[in-house]
Amino acid sequence: MTPLFDRSWVRRTDHLLQPDLTRVVSTLFLPGQETETGESRSNKVIHRVLELSDDEVNIKLARLTESFGHRHRGLRSTWERHFELVVHRLDDVESLTNNRRLLIGAYFTQEYALEGAALFNPSMVPHPDQSGLPEGTTRFLMTIRAVGEGHISSIEFRTGTIDEANVIVLDPLPSAAAVARTVPVTFSRASFRDQLRELVGERTNVDFVLDGLPEFFTRHDLDGALDDLHDQRLTRGKAERTRAALQLIADCTYSTEFSETTPLQERVIMPMGRSESQGMEDARMVRFSGYDGTPAYLGTYTAFDGRNVTTQLMGTDDFTRFSFERLSGPGSKNKGMAIFPRLIAGRYVAMSRADRESNGVTTSTDLRHWERRVLVEAPHEPWEIVQLGNCGPPIETAAGWLVLTHGVGPMREYSIGAILLDLDDPTVLIGRLTEPLLSPIGSERSGYVSNVVYSCGAMRHGSTLVLPYGCSDSRTRLALVDIEALLSELTQSSKGTP
Repeated sequence: MTPLFDRSWVRRTDHLLQPDLTRVVSTLFLPGQETETGESRSNKVIHRVLELSDDEVNIKLARLTESFGHRHRGLRSTWERHFELVVHRLDDVESLTNNRRLLIGAYFTQEYALEGAALFNPSMVPHPDQSGLPEGTTRFLMTIRAVGEGHISSIEFRTGTIDEANVIVLDPLPSAAAVARTVPVTFSRASFRDQLRELVGERTNVDFVLDGLPEFFTRHDLDGALDDLHDQRLTRGKAERTRAALQLIADCTYSTEFSETTPLQERVIMPMGRSESQGMEDARMVRFSGYDGTPAYLGTYTAFDGRNVTTQLMGTDDFTRFSFERLSGPGSKNKGMAIFPRLIAGRYVAMSRADRESNGVTTSTDLRHWERRVLVEAPHEPWEIVQLGNCGPPIETAAGWLVLTHGVGPMREYSIGAILLDLDDPTVLIGRLTEPLLSPIGSERSGYVSNVVYSCGAMRHGSTLVLPYGCSDSRTRLALVDIEALLSELTQSSKGTP
């Protein structure tokens, strides 16, 4: 099937990123519920391992190492950590051999196939390391949504290059994957106040807790303040509600760190915060230039806990250490925020779809609390009547801010479009495509969710827009777009208001 509106300056490449079922990480495994007698099944598993002879333990551990060791980095260390999580169930720990400890840990470990279901909805930014490349070549980094067992989404990374002839080469994917470890984090009193304004509303108990804390504080500081609030629960109405809200914010604010020796493509960001327990979806990554021009990488993503969605912010300077926190304010509601790559008039700016169906622009003074958005584009064309949204952070051009969009039409078909916003005032719409830039064709139409093409961010490479996109929530492809041709069509299009 050919697209209804074909453009010679949009070219699909032959690249195809398919889910790799062998890409696994090791995670904690706890065996089901209690037994009929009320005894913990974990206790019974440990007891059975204790009954094995030393020879049986050694043979089984050797076989496990041979079967699974090559699929993981530091598997024995994982077994050690998981043993420590159940060690409280043992009476005589000192008498255990190291191998028996490791085997117990192995029984409380499982493999999780990161891409067991899908690999899609990528975003692309220039790689932080551009050294050693031929002139005219750009090294890129993609974030990509991996979906595994239980439909839980994680964030993976892919790298590659595109040369002056627009030839794309994807780097080989390592056989192993690695999950980051959490590191201590410092909380912001101002950020907590903004979030509590939405979660709680009343101020008395909030002020009681936060006024007793320094501007920046630790989890230990917060726990002490929460104990004080709990002690006064009889005389403070809704104290427990405030306490629960503070704990939620703290549980969603964390930092992680990978070993610097871990290759970037091995690194996987799995859900760790409470609001994302069922997945981290559709990360929109942008290379951001701050006040002093120093680049940083920021990504907004949808956190899902099984019932609610929350917009969260991921930040990093080097893709080794990451910070994560909830966003607040009316502009951060719903899904699909995308941050502009620089300040505009001294403020942070982002695309927002807070009403679930149209594109708007929101601003912030601190990257965390986002004001009520200004509408810039509402559904109008037949291919976008159901809803609109963005397909990643805006891209700066001399003609204006180029924003890729997605539109949903009849039969719930997702297509990719584009709009152009004023450079100085991005709430001003300069132009919009009346027909899609890209619509699903051929095999792209089939997958977990049919008839979808969707991107979380493209990258400019000279006069070419490199557009990675997900196909029907299953796999990922790439397209190349002539930027000048796209801008020409946008600037010649109708300038009607949404």
